[in-house]
Amino acid sequence: MEARRVHVMQGESKVEDGAGTVLTTLLGSCVAACIRDPEAGVGGMNHFLLPGSSDYEGGRAESFGLYLMELLVNGLMQRGARRGRLEAKLFGGARTVEGLSDVGAKNAAFAERFLRMEKITYLGGSLGGLSGRRIEYWPQSGRARQIFFEKAAMPRIPVAPARMPQTIGDVELF
Repeated sequence: MEARRVHVMQGESKVEDGAGTVLTTLLGSCVAACIRDPEAGVGGMNHFLLPGSSDYEGGRAESFGLYLMELLVNGLMQRGARRGRLEAKLFGGARTVEGLSDVGAKNAAFAERFLRMEKITYLGGSLGGLSGRRIEYWPQSGRARQIFFEKAAMPRIPVAPARMPQTIGDVELF
């Protein structure tokens, strides 16, 4: 059976449950969380650019770890996962640009802290380093594979288009 590949772009979170499905993404300083419920056979991946929330003016919520981690966990639970059975792997957080603040380390620290606070079992993964990477994650089995890029060969990382919130009165719908 050939795998069904689903690409997760920066600012996205996707949940899948098919045996032949593989979630993929390209990471530099961004972090991807791969979380699943092994009993429910459902898992997912997100891809965030910055840790925390969008408390400052002009921030795109889709770029932030807090928003995308909550979106992923809630998406899993809507598909039958139970919070107490969730297990996670984290990838990315590289220091890809010398001389600037280490956003990758901040992303990695945020993701690890989020898992601890939410009591989600952290199985490991690969955080930090100096190279970008391609991640492949099979959500039903929990298998993950990473392929590092040569510094000069790092591809451009696509960004998901901004979602325009729909508003009705003072209520914001996602």
